[in-house]
Amino acid sequence: MNADIKQTEVSGTFGRRLGFGARPLLLVIDIARAFTEEGRPLASDCSAVIEETNTLVRAARLTGVPIMHTVVAYDDANLSDAGLWALKIGGQADLLSGSSGVELDPRLDRHPSEPILVKKYASCFFGTDLSSRLTASGRDTVVIAGLTTSGCVRATAVDAIQSGFRPIIARQAVGDRWPDAHAQSLSDLQAKYADVVDVSEIVQYFGGICG
Repeated sequence: MNADIKQTEVSGTFGRRLGFGARPLLLVIDIARAFTEEGRPLASDCSAVIEETNTLVRAARLTGVPIMHTVVAYDDANLSDAGLWALKIGGQADLLSGSSGVELDPRLDRHPSEPILVKKYASCFFGTDLSSRLTASGRDTVVIAGLTTSGCVRATAVDAIQSGFRPIIARQAVGDRWPDAHAQSLSDLQAKYADVVDVSEIVQYFGGICG
C-alpha cells in the first residue's frame, strides 16, 4: 500500500452481523475417522468438537432442521482426483473411498436418513451440488460445524456467502489441529464472511424454527 495513503478505521466497517435466516440447514463437515482418530496422519483430538456438534445435531433433529454431513473421499488409488492437493498435503491415502478413514466418527450422532455429501476439496460447494440442493429446498442459512476451522470450514463459509447463503459458524463445534490457526480463522470469518455464534444461541435459534 502507498505510504501516503492514510488508513482510517471506521466503526462498523468489519464484523457486522448477518443474522439468522428463516430456513437453515446444519452442515457437519468432515467429522471422519481420518481426521479424528489418534495415530492417523491427518488427525487431531476432536472430542470436544464432536460433543458440541452432537448438541447441534440433536437440537436440529428435534426441531425439524435438516442435517447434512460431508466427507472427503478419493476414488483413484494414485490420488489423481485430489489434483495438486495431493502434492501439497501428505497422508491423503487415508481418504481413499472404501477405507476406514472416510467413515464418519462413531461418536458422531448421525441418523441413517441424514445425507452424506462427498467432496474432493476444502469447500463443500466446490465441485458438488450443495448449492443446488440448498436452492431447491429453499434454504437460506448454512449453520456450519466440524473440521477444520482454517481449512474446510473457512472455505465453505466463504463460498456460502458468495453463493447467497448466510454462513453461521458454531464457535464451540468447529476445531483445528493448530490452535493459532483456529483462533485467527474465527476472527477473520467473523470480520468478513460469517457470523461466529455460540452453540447455545444456535440451539435457541433452532427452537424457533419449524422445519
